[in-house]
Amino acid sequence: MTTPPVLATDRLGLDIGGATIVVDVGLEVGEGEFLGIIGPNGAGKTSLLNLVSGLLLPTAGLIFLRGRDVTRAAPFARARAGIGRTFQLSSVFPRLSAFENVRLAADVSLGGTMRLWRRAAGVRDAIDRAGWALSRVGLEQRAGLPAALLSGGEKRKLELAVVLASDSTVVLLDEPMAGVSAEDVPGLVEVIRSIHREERKTVLMVEHHMEVVTGLAERIAVMHHGRLLACDTPDGVMRNPTVQEAYVGEAL
Repeated sequence: MTTPPVLATDRLGLDIGGATIVVDVGLEVGEGEFLGIIGPNGAGKTSLLNLVSGLLLPTAGLIFLRGRDVTRAAPFARARAGIGRTFQLSSVFPRLSAFENVRLAADVSLGGTMRLWRRAAGVRDAIDRAGWALSRVGLEQRAGLPAALLSGGEKRKLELAVVLASDSTVVLLDEPMAGVSAEDVPGLVEVIRSIHREERKTVLMVEHHMEVVTGLAERIAVMHHGRLLACDTPDGVMRNPTVQEAYVGEAL
């Protein structure tokens, strides 16, 4: 019996106000795979992640997580099923410390609530997981700082720590290098690489930095005007004549 892909879309489409945003996208992502998603502005890349995470509902097609239809599932249900997400703009709580941002995610993942009276073991588990996640991304020395005081690169690492604390198995990264200084990019790239390889996460990453995508992704999906133009290895995509023709005059 063939194991179903961890994530799959079938003829996925999205129309908003008469505008076609995503058209007939069919993707299969294997367990532990790293898939890069590229294309010019307006190609539908972020919209695709929004569909997969449940922030948008498709007007056509289906979405499957480990063979189960989640097309109409709410975002929180998909998060509980293992889909984690970061955004183009930082989504951390700026006034909370780095540690509290991660602890809250760990607490929810472990079935905790915001009630005052909770099991001591549950609180300890959330604290331990938060500490591990911060250490995993290299922020253990910044744990007590308000998130607002972290650099752009550190905020991105904090978002990754939140995803780790949430125990997500499928990680959606939307332009993780956005707002990150050039000197912080290599370190962030290595954190993402280690999360993929050592924590065995399935990763879908939208990114405009081609050297980052080709250095991390095992396959690259190319989107153009809402359609999936190609999906192949980095070398295969760069040699693809259809991709080359479509991107004459446009930066990937």
